[in-house]
Amino acid sequence: MLDRPLNVLRSIGGGLVDAVWRLGYASRFFVGVLMLSGTAMRRFQLTIREVYFTGVLSLIIIVVSGLFVGMVLGLQGYDTLQRFGSASALGTLVALSLVRELGPVVAGLLFASRAGSAITAEIGLMKTTEQLSAMEMMAINPIARVVAPRFWAGVISMPLLAALFSAMGILGGWMVGVRLLGVDDGTFWSQMQAAVDFREDILNGVIKSLVFGLAVSWIAVFEGYDAVPTAEGVSSATTRTVVTSSLAILALDVLLTAFMFRGVV
Repeated sequence: MLDRPLNVLRSIGGGLVDAVWRLGYASRFFVGVLMLSGTAMRRFQLTIREVYFTGVLSLIIIVVSGLFVGMVLGLQGYDTLQRFGSASALGTLVALSLVRELGPVVAGLLFASRAGSAITAEIGLMKTTEQLSAMEMMAINPIARVVAPRFWAGVISMPLLAALFSAMGILGGWMVGVRLLGVDDGTFWSQMQAAVDFREDILNGVIKSLVFGLAVSWIAVFEGYDAVPTAEGVSSATTRTVVTSSLAILALDVLLTAFMFRGVV
């Protein structure tokens, strides 16, 4: 009678132990990446090449998505503001929504889906084909040569992509609000400039995107390096990267928003 409850408790406890062990291993791996990042900085061309892979090749999805999100914000915001006779504040609504929240978060989710999964798959495939082991045989540290450049490339690319996302979103909101719905052009831009503060809005958005880039890059390189060297193992690691990164972005967004805009602490 008691076998089934005991088995359930045993499986829950085993899962918690595995999760804590994996978190500790990921933390040690993160510290190791930081300590071995000197090679990536001294041979910065390695990092620049990965910036192209993670950042430049993600431009299309970031730019197009930002434009469409801004257009939707323009349509929805105009409909809501018009009910209260405040349609002239559309520029403020679009800019603050994107710079504070939607820009970093949506760009981070897109970055995790496109670049994060690609980084995990690439490192996992290198492990599967024993390229990492071959580097160790040649006295080349694979973390310094392979992992660190990809990690820092993600950290560098993410804030730039989030800024582009927000800029394209504002452009999309302007296209819908001014060109399509007839909001005054001067009012749109002047109210936006008066309402958006550099320190409270733009800088906090940059900090958010930087933290998201750090988290996504860490998860992506760790999952790739820790992947089981089989086709199924690489596939599972790629899936874990997207899921874990998405949850981490949303959780960090709550914490950062509480600290930045609510004065909780």
